[in-house]
This record gives sequence, C-alpha cells and structure tokens, in this order.
Amino acid sequence: MLDKRYPAEPFRIKSVEPVTMINREQREEVVKKAGYNTFLIDSKDVYIDLLTDSGTNAMSDRQWAGIMVGDEAYAGSRNFYHLQETVQELFGFKHIVPTHQGRGAENILSHIAIKPGQYVPGNMYFTTTRYHQEANGGIFKDIIIDDAHDSIKYHPFKGNIDLNKLQALIDEKGPEGIAYVCLAVTVNLAGGQPVSIENMKAVRALCNKHGIRVFYDATRCVENAYFIKEREEGYADKSIKDIVHEMFSYADGCTMSGKKDCLTNIGGFLCMNDDDLFLEAKELVVVYEGMPSYGGMAGRDMEAMAIGLKESIQEEYIEHRIKQVRYLGDRLLEAGVPIVEPIGGHAVFLDARRFCPHLTQEELPAQALAARIYLESGVRTMERGIVSAGRDKNTGKNHAPKLELVRLTIPRRVYTYAHMDIVAESIIDLYKNKESIRGLRFIYEPKMLRFFTARFEEI
Repeated sequence: MLDKRYPAEPFRIKSVEPVTMINREQREEVVKKAGYNTFLIDSKDVYIDLLTDSGTNAMSDRQWAGIMVGDEAYAGSRNFYHLQETVQELFGFKHIVPTHQGRGAENILSHIAIKPGQYVPGNMYFTTTRYHQEANGGIFKDIIIDDAHDSIKYHPFKGNIDLNKLQALIDEKGPEGIAYVCLAVTVNLAGGQPVSIENMKAVRALCNKHGIRVFYDATRCVENAYFIKEREEGYADKSIKDIVHEMFSYADGCTMSGKKDCLTNIGGFLCMNDDDLFLEAKELVVVYEGMPSYGGMAGRDMEAMAIGLKESIQEEYIEHRIKQVRYLGDRLLEAGVPIVEPIGGHAVFLDARRFCPHLTQEELPAQALAARIYLESGVRTMERGIVSAGRDKNTGKNHAPKLELVRLTIPRRVYTYAHMDIVAESIIDLYKNKESIRGLRFIYEPKMLRFFTARFEEI
C-alpha cells in the first residue's frame, strides 16, 4: 500500500514569475490560431504549463551561483571537469561526451553504434530516440512487457523488458543483427513507468551471453531509483545515490537529457565505458555539437548541471517530486477520471480512449482532449498517442499505439499543490462534459516528428 501522505515542498521560494489567465474567448482564438496543437501556443497565453518537464525546471540558488562561475573557455573548461567528475561518481561510467540536450546524445550514439539493417530493441519507443535510430538505418523493436500497454492493470515495474521477447529477437536475427538494447529508465510513453533492478540484471546477463551492448536512456533515472526504493524488495533502506549507481552498473553507457533529472534548462551527455566507441563519439561531437569539453553547452550550463545532479539525488527532493505528481493523479482517480495506473514519476497521463469513448483513434482523441483542456482552463498539456507515434515509413499508415494518452507533465520545483488542485478541478469538470469534445483531422502534417508542428481542425 503506497503512502498517501504528501510532503511539503522541501524548499523556500526566493524568486517568483507572475502568470496571468486570459479569458475563454481569447483562449478559443489562441487554440484555433495554433491549429489545435498545444506546442504552437505562445507561453504568454498559458496559465499553468504542463506541456513538458524538459528544461522547465526551477534551478536552486546554488545552481544560479554556479552560473556565475562559468568558465567559457573554448577548450578545457573547468566546469566540464566538474561535470565529468560528478557523472563518474554518480553513474560510474569512464567517459562522458557533453551535448546540447538528450537528442544530441541520441544522434551520436545512433551514428556510432548502429549498422544499417540492425535492430534496436527497447522498452517502448520514444519519439526522438526512434527517429535517430531509424535515420541511421536501425529498426526499432518494442520488447516491453505486455502490461505496459494496459492503462488500468497494476504492475509495480511496467517499464520492464520482456526477456522472452528479447530472446526471440536474438534467436531470429542473431546477435550480430542487434545494434544494442535501448533500456529507458523510466518509460515515458508508458506513463513514466519504472524498471526494476531485477529486470536490469536479467537484461544485462542475457546480453552478456550474446555479446550485445546495453545503453540506457537515463533521462529520468533518479525518478526510477525512487520507485525501486519504494517498491522493490531489499532496497527500502538503500540511498537514492546507491540505487542510481547500481542501476548503471548493468549498462555499457547511456544517453542523458540534462533538462529533466539534472534540474537544468538545457544540456545533455552521452556516457560509455568502451574506449574505441568513446574516440568515435569525440570525433562526431565536434561535427554536430562542439568541442569534446563543452559539446553544445556553455561552461555555466555544465556547472549548473553538475550541481543539479547532486541535488536530484537528495532524498527530500525526490520524495516531494514523485508525490506531487501522485497527488494530482490521486485527485483525478478519486473523481473517476481515467488515467494510466500506477501513477508515474514525471507526469499524470489521461487515458484519452476512456476519456473520449465517442471518438475513434483516427479522430485523434488525445490531441483533441489536450486542445480542449487548454480551451477550458488555460492549462497546457500534450498529446502522446497516434499523432506522436507517426507513420510507418514503408506503408505510410499511422502507427496505432494501444495507449492514446494526454500527458500532464509536472516541471520540477515550479508549481505548488494549489496549482495541482486547479488542474484537477478543471479536468474533472471537463470529464463530466466529455461528449462535447470533437475529433480532429490534419490540415498540415510534417514528414518527421509531426506532433511538434502539425496543425489540425475540428471535424
């Protein structure tokens, strides 16, 4: 039974940013102008912004102090060495390559680790990750457990890899047909669901047997560690720092978006243990990002990231982080609003199929729901369903994921429980009038990562 108590914010507010609510008539004009795509709404027109937790964090006074000691040397910045030492201490990898954000690390890893035609099995796709893998000739294969595709069924570690699916792919394609296993901790599109240590160990053992590398998408690794501490036998008394370190001991490397669990607004990195792979990565970082001692970041950003990483593993911080998200989810569940269960680490995910049963998936129910939430409340959310899934590059047909979701993503250290109450109340009210939500159709569809810039109209 999970603890239903919600801790107070483990910080004092030192600086504030005013927000305003425009009226409904203005919001209606805004959402139509944006083509019913919440990514195309201007920030000034948003009251509570739950579009993403990527780069939207509030930095601490220590991080802002670190900004002032940024070493902006073109090569050999002392801030890089601070970041490198911090990552090596917490994650345990030998090498780090800084990048402008996580997708920069995905791009470099895909270039150096994938041969055309190789498969990249993973525990559910992520949009930019799959794009970089496919752009470099790879073929994504979903090997997550089946329970991850069921929004109602409870499983403490819905992000786990199905070992039978992985073994079947190895048997079919051979170890040489697999570039590496991509294991995300946590799994975003499953609802922010964690992976157990037991599963990480088992994946590592199976891949060792066949000589296959394992790379983590480590973007929300601290959140994953909290769930392990809370749910996995034998870890209740271990520190978050020790759990994080053990998690990465079962990997050959990782990609990291520093805009999430590093508590910064920009930045990322690629880690690995292999010396030869590191040399290749250093060559490519110069081409795509910048010098190996800054990648795509300024010195001040690397300093803030090093400090943020240390703050993220503080027990008080991560408990509040997880339980603030849980508070919003619990309020919605108590009112009967359909969400993904169990509640994940960085967001509450509305189940748009159950929220809008009168709409077919081809009528884009998650996109329509996200647009309507903004119209009714000024709260910005985002679609994670058929629009995000994109099209099959061979057939041109829409990928049709089983999960059709709207993500209510909570920025770190930004909002209070009172803001969560406002979000909950507006969605509960909308759920009572859900039949009025109309489906959407595309009027502009980009070829790649269409959810960012597509435009729609009501049917």
